[in-house]
Amino acid sequence: MSPAARRAAVLGSPIAHSLSPVLHRAAYREMGLTGWSYDRFEVDEGGIAPFLEKLAAGGEEWAGLSLTMPLKRAVIPLLDGIGDTAASVGAVNTVVFTADGRRFGENTDIPGMVAALRERGVESVPHAAVLGAGATASSALAALARICTGEVTAYVRSRERAEEMRGWGERLGVAVATADWADAPRALAAPLVIATTPAGAADALAAAVPERPGTLFDVLYEPWPTPLAAAWAGRGGRVLGGLDLLVHQAVLQVEMMTGRSPAPLAAMRAAGEAALAARTA
Repeated sequence: MSPAARRAAVLGSPIAHSLSPVLHRAAYREMGLTGWSYDRFEVDEGGIAPFLEKLAAGGEEWAGLSLTMPLKRAVIPLLDGIGDTAASVGAVNTVVFTADGRRFGENTDIPGMVAALRERGVESVPHAAVLGAGATASSALAALARICTGEVTAYVRSRERAEEMRGWGERLGVAVATADWADAPRALAAPLVIATTPAGAADALAAAVPERPGTLFDVLYEPWPTPLAAAWAGRGGRVLGGLDLLVHQAVLQVEMMTGRSPAPLAAMRAAGEAALAARTA
């Protein structure tokens, strides 16, 4: 490995489906970082501490790590510090190794979501709806704290989830109301709807898309389009998908890990689109 070489990787479980290597490698090619590599490793909650210890002892020049579930919260006690954005939702998706050997964590999902919306012309909304109440939903609330001037309604399946979402709203400074999942068709009338549910969970809502929908941000990217996204686009609404989020958060990760800016958004998106097309061919 040459002196200029640096390593990075994405960790999680499961991890085989991750598009992160495609995006980061495309960035390295475009930026002329010929000595850089980006891999993927299957690592669960019990394996993250030994993995980090192995990196520290290996003597290789590591630049950073991307983290997916279930590591975004499990990694926090193992870090030397985290940024304000990560602290706001208690989730880290990016670890950068500093020159003095420290491990610093941040969350690029939240600013990535905001950047994706702004790219499509969504700078501010008077109110919004969130479908679901998992980890991605808390990131959605944090993003909405930056662009939503009014109330956010979260559509959830249980009283416990409703309490969690209201709690996140209080911590993030967002006015959050909750509604039962049975009323989820009403969510589609909001000017911005962020769907954070697993594949298939919101498919039935496709039949309830209004005549003139606003903006839908469906965080899934495979399979794509989802029935809800297809119906939304068919009605002429603005649609963003999981690839939009993945690319924008990866742009921020590349900039943090390499210390160079701007990262090549267009090249990374093209690489991601090509990889998804190859999977469905």
